Amino acid sequence: MVVTNLVKEFPIREAGGGDRMRRLFTMRHAVPPEKEEVPRVFRAVDNISFEVREGESIGLVGESGCGKSTASRLITRLLDPTGGTIEFDGIALHGIPAWSFARRPERSLIQMVFQDPTESLNPRFSAFDAIADPLRRLGGERAKENLGERIEGLARMVGLPTDLLTRFPHQLSGGQKARVGIARAIALEPRLLVLDEPTSALDVSVQAVILRLLDRLRSQLGLSYVFVSHDLNVVRLLCDRVIVMNRGRIVETGPAAELLANPSEDYTRALVEAIPHFRPELREAV
Repeated sequence: MVVTNLVKEFPIREAGGGDRMRRLFTMRHAVPPEKEEVPRVFRAVDNISFEVREGESIGLVGESGCGKSTASRLITRLLDPTGGTIEFDGIALHGIPAWSFARRPERSLIQMVFQDPTESLNPRFSAFDAIADPLRRLGGERAKENLGERIEGLARMVGLPTDLLTRFPHQLSGGQKARVGIARAIALEPRLLVLDEPTSALDVSVQAVILRLLDRLRSQLGLSYVFVSHDLNVVRLLCDRVIVMNRGRIVETGPAAELLANPSEDYTRALVEAIPHFRPELREAV
């Protein structure tokens, strides 16, 4: 994937209907506007460019509100960019509207593992149906053949006991729901997974197990990862390169071990110094 000069802006509206009240005042008092107002916007992603190579794991890091989650939703085409380009395998993804991308064959190339496994699963779907849903929607007729065997194979691949496939999300533990979300994401055999804080909602002991699973799947399936996280302990272990974002911009990028050991930017240095300690339980995860 190649991302070039990517921009995302959101309109800023005044609280309490300020814009509407201003228009009403102007109409009633016949006050001619001095000049046309320029719409105010918030630039959440500000002209960022990066590349994700085949089989590579990229860490997208920064404090809350830095724009990393917005960037992840742009490259997975859940949001439309304001400007810039997103190309994957020669396909100009930025030209496909977000509202229609879910039904396009290109959807199978890029999948997302969401932050909260509980919120991202349909409570009316069993684990089987949650994993089968993308295959039924985008897999075509061939994917529907031997669907049961295929879902069981995916469950075994992520370490989910097959006897849990009939259960609904409220009947599963956090780690089991995370495995369902990962199985669903790899069901269409994507080439890129975008992982938005995939372990932050889990207990520490479960985090290590899920991180070990993700590392194994990347090697086994030849996946590329964009790993969105504020946890530099996780990024240091799982990512080949790191992209540091602040206020919507990329402030520093480089090999993970080198950048985190010797950051050149003050902002990155502050992030590294904020790590309370290196978590030994994560060292054993990969």
